[in-house]
Amino acid sequence: MSDVSSLLPASVLRNLSDKLYEKRKTAAFEVEGVVRQLTAAGDHERIAAVINVLTNDFARSPQANHRKGGLIGLAAATVGLAGEAAQHLDHIVPPVLASLADQDSRVRYYACEALYNIAKVARGDFIVFFNDIFDALCKLSADSDNNVQNAAHLLDKLVKDIVTESDQFSIEEFIPLLRERMNVLNAFVRQFLVGWITVLDSVPEIDMLGFLPDFLDGLFNMLSDSSHEIRQQADSALSEFLQEIKNSPSVDYGRMAQILVLRASSQDEFTRLTAITWKYLFQINEFVKLGGEQLFPYYADILGSILPCISDKEEKIRVVAKETNEALRSIKAGSNAFNIAAVLELAKKELTSEWEATRLEALEWIYALLERHRTEVISHLDSIFPCLLQALADPSDKVVLLVLDIHACIAKDRQHFHQLMVFLVHRFRTDHSLLEKRGTLVIRRLCVLLDAKRVYKELATILEGEADLEFANTMVQALNLILLTASELADLRTLLKHSLSNSDGRNFFVDLYSTWCHSPMATISLCLLVQAYSHATSIIQSLEEEDVNVKFLVQLDKLVKLLETPIFTYLRLQLLDPGRYPALLKALNGLLMLLPQQSLAFKLLKTRLKTVPAYPLMQASPSTTSEFPGLSITRRTMSSNPYSQLISYSQSNEDGDENSDASDGGGNVDFQAKLQQFRGVQNQHREHLLSQRERLKFNQRGSLEPSQAVIKRFET
Repeated sequence: MSDVSSLLPASVLRNLSDKLYEKRKTAAFEVEGVVRQLTAAGDHERIAAVINVLTNDFARSPQANHRKGGLIGLAAATVGLAGEAAQHLDHIVPPVLASLADQDSRVRYYACEALYNIAKVARGDFIVFFNDIFDALCKLSADSDNNVQNAAHLLDKLVKDIVTESDQFSIEEFIPLLRERMNVLNAFVRQFLVGWITVLDSVPEIDMLGFLPDFLDGLFNMLSDSSHEIRQQADSALSEFLQEIKNSPSVDYGRMAQILVLRASSQDEFTRLTAITWKYLFQINEFVKLGGEQLFPYYADILGSILPCISDKEEKIRVVAKETNEALRSIKAGSNAFNIAAVLELAKKELTSEWEATRLEALEWIYALLERHRTEVISHLDSIFPCLLQALADPSDKVVLLVLDIHACIAKDRQHFHQLMVFLVHRFRTDHSLLEKRGTLVIRRLCVLLDAKRVYKELATILEGEADLEFANTMVQALNLILLTASELADLRTLLKHSLSNSDGRNFFVDLYSTWCHSPMATISLCLLVQAYSHATSIIQSLEEEDVNVKFLVQLDKLVKLLETPIFTYLRLQLLDPGRYPALLKALNGLLMLLPQQSLAFKLLKTRLKTVPAYPLMQASPSTTSEFPGLSITRRTMSSNPYSQLISYSQSNEDGDENSDASDGGGNVDFQAKLQQFRGVQNQHREHLLSQRERLKFNQRGSLEPSQAVIKRFET
């Protein structure tokens, strides 16, 4: 201390601890002069002694003014050392760094100032303390005192300049420091970190892109900051890295994709709704295009974040998410390149999304995988098939149609076709609302995709032995109505119209008939379609009181209206020649007799039958050969009621023969056996209804009612 006293007069030591800044500054200049002289003399031992006094007696003193003096004194000593400062920095810098965390804001301020002056002198030699300095600056950037923040900001700029010009800076040692602080929420700290990332990335010798996955998530997290400036800085940094990625031959897309997926799945509303967030999704899009095969292992994860965004509230997010999704799907990948099971599981999960667009894209993925990797997808069919069946009840027609496309693609194989039909019937059986709301759409679409004849034969085979007779009746009625009305089934109707003269059509008619027996009206409709009019009459005559219920009359009403549509034009034209088609007239009159007289259907059919011409039969009758005035009683009777003799003529020709129709192709179909089959099935239905009546007991309204009550309800 005596040596130091001789070098630093008592007045200097006293002024260093003075409360006035000017006195401390004057003392610092004297310290600088002393150290400069010692440096010139090469007396580093005494220099070390001066530094030791400034450190122990001042910088680490419990007195704030002493600490301030010590800091300014150490800075002055460094200036005095000039080019010789490097060998004393180990003793000068640590006490100054410690003062950056001092509880007194003024001390922290002077520590920043001192470190700034030290750094200006030391330059590249200062790099060895970089990690400690960076840590201190990170904290000071959020200091409660504005003056300290400003001083730290000036120091930070100087340190950045030193780092960018130094060849001793270690990016490997710096990245862990950066990564630890990237999730800090303080706005000032975030600005500080983004500033360092931007500066270091601008240095050609520093490969920040190689370490991008280490701090990428933190940058994306800053996009949701409440400060517009921080969001803008983070977005700018991300955009810059994106440009570098495009020009880089080697990028770790896998690690970055994991981060992007995590951010895309964020539930933070602010992040999702901010105008900048869509750019982040755009970068996923770019990664997909650039990453290619490297992203195969992450397909399921990426899709897990992209598919929900397809239905986002923000249009920009929706557009970019859809583009990204299409880019992923367009990449051709082998079955071993990515986890098909994981992608299918993800798509299956999104089938329950509340958003239609997301459900559609999930189905598109299943369809695409099915076309490209059929064997692998079929191996997971047990997992996804129930969900695909459930999707048939989706409220969106678009979703249902796409689901049917997938089902049709699966059903290309005979085994899966049968499985589809069985499951479909099961779904209709357990969910009657599905049959009611979606049944027509489902059946019609499958007929287009899988061949109508094949679909109807398979369904008929499954339903023929259906244990639930009520469901069988309902299902057959639905299938029959589709058969008679759907434009997609026009060829099938044409085949059935000529079935009694065509072996292929005849076999198809026989296949349907056994199942159609579950519904009397469906059976009658089928017979009218194939022009088996005599058999239709026999079925009508075989009906009993229990058969004529409300359901039957509703179906009959529909049939009468259908007879007036273009589908049955051929039948109406055949009425022009009642002599050739007497059984047709008899069948229609039979239907008329089943209808309540006050119903609109009765009036409609009666009006149609009144237009049937009588002259063909009159020409064939011996009692009507005279063309002169004074017609016979027979002719007058026939003129007043043309149906009576036509029916009589029909009865005389048929004489109980089920194969007497001119159009039923002779004896190729055993209609007598078919009639017995129909009666047998209907007996099963009657027994079922009777058992229901017994269970319902006294006067409870069931599905069976007295005929007069049925007619009254129908008329109402």
